[in-house]
Amino acid sequence: MNTDLLTLFDADEAALRRLVAESLSGADDGELFIEHAQAESLMFDNGRLKGGSFNTDQGFGLRAVAGEAVGYAHAGELSVSALKRASDAVGAVTRGYSGNYSAAPQPTNRKFYSDENPIGAPSFEEKVKLLTEIDGYLRSKDEKVRQVTASVAASWQVVDILRADGHRVRDIRPMTRLNISVVVGDGDRQESGSYGIGGRTGFSEFIATDNWQAGADEALRQGLVNLEAIDAPAGTMDVVLGSGWPGVMLHEAVGHGLEGDFNRKKTSAFAGLLGEMVAAKGVTVVDDGTIDARRGSISIDDEGTPSGYNVLIEDGRLVGYMQDRQNARLMGMAATGNGRRQGYAHVPMPRMTNTYMLGGDKTPEEIIASVKKGIYAVSFGGGQVDITSGKFVFGCTEAYLIEDGKIGPAIKGAMLIGNGPDAMKRVSMIGNDTKLDTGIGNCGKAGQWVPVGVGQPHLRMDQVTVGGTKA
Repeated sequence: MNTDLLTLFDADEAALRRLVAESLSGADDGELFIEHAQAESLMFDNGRLKGGSFNTDQGFGLRAVAGEAVGYAHAGELSVSALKRASDAVGAVTRGYSGNYSAAPQPTNRKFYSDENPIGAPSFEEKVKLLTEIDGYLRSKDEKVRQVTASVAASWQVVDILRADGHRVRDIRPMTRLNISVVVGDGDRQESGSYGIGGRTGFSEFIATDNWQAGADEALRQGLVNLEAIDAPAGTMDVVLGSGWPGVMLHEAVGHGLEGDFNRKKTSAFAGLLGEMVAAKGVTVVDDGTIDARRGSISIDDEGTPSGYNVLIEDGRLVGYMQDRQNARLMGMAATGNGRRQGYAHVPMPRMTNTYMLGGDKTPEEIIASVKKGIYAVSFGGGQVDITSGKFVFGCTEAYLIEDGKIGPAIKGAMLIGNGPDAMKRVSMIGNDTKLDTGIGNCGKAGQWVPVGVGQPHLRMDQVTVGGTKA
């Protein structure tokens, strides 16, 4: 496919540049965002191919920013007539307004993933064969396996951004993902385990036999652990969080509260706290969109700003927010490369990329040994967070009791309950094993979903409220 998306319009580039410049006259900022996206998925469930899809979508979004107001119009038709109608619509916010159009983002030649389209390689037949092998492998491993679900998904997105000042940038973004889940049972009791891996790369790494078998083994191990789990106790106790995916709690309970729009509007629990201690000493949290091939990485954001390595909390002190261009300008700060959108039908807003905590100087063994009685939370499932108050509730999908510094029996039904800023001040030990998740994260905000990464080292948090199921 031709990745020069301007050529898909029924006019030459010069005419499109003039129309965009006229459309955004008097605005503080804005752009024409053009997208072509392809997506493919296959799901194998209970011994058969249950679903498959392939979608292609393309269109544009035209945005004009005037102060705090945003005019936005989009269409799935790449034509001058559609763009003129969009121009009339967004012009509503600039009538009677005379802004100074913001300087263009600095250009970059950094690229964190290839342009290769992962869809179609391997072939449909090869993907079905892979999913069939995963199903058969797990059923042969243990007689307790009752159901296996495996899926593969890939997408390929081309974005082209044209500003009124003539600045133009393009990005081509691949994505792949493999998911495996298994249900195991013993008598009337059934439990589940899962594993997923993904990133901005082709399928070759994920579908290598050793790799997918290791993922299948991990899903089965988690299911069998949960099958033996006892009811979780409730109360206030010390909690050890595992490395990697448990960083999703950091993402939800702290990360969203550090996005620029919530702080500009003063609806975040962190609003007005720049320079203040908001976490325990030793806690450093960054958002980094510059890691090669990671799910949350972006070479440029959806406004054309290069992605960055942004320190948010440094040694416990709040030092920065994640910003798109509009909120950065209104707050007198610099854009950080976090202006993201789900697609051409959506406006950009401050969003995370790969958000994680840096490591400390303790080994995981030291951290666990320090707890007399508590919980070791290895993995999380769903959670809920109130951005304004910072309150959160997270369910553990794999957790254990800690008794006298040793890992005890697995528990089920454990919920961690707390407040993001308060929880960060309860961190008393930080592991030396920072790890990112395996590439499965999706983040929702204001009805938009974008791929993200999370991560952290092992952590000890003192006296956390735990909701349990033990009578």
